[in-house]
Amino acid sequence: MVTATEPVSRDDIEAKLRQIQGEVDRTAQAAKPIGIAVGAALAVVLVGAAYFLGRRRGKKKTTVVEIRRV
Repeated sequence: MVTATEPVSRDDIEAKLRQIQGEVDRTAQAAKPIGIAVGAALAVVLVGAAYFLGRRRGKKKTTVVEIRRV
């Protein structure tokens, strides 16, 4: 553990917090387009799954009526 020779001032703490906040903002801005792309892809997959499951269910419940002439 490293000991400091001078006490930590309020300005030191504020400077470090601003530095950390800047890094967080840059990381968030870099991750934003990836998050949007993943969200859009997930939405497309969910809509496609709902479509195909609904289509299958509709075919499954379809009644076939056979008419014969006597």
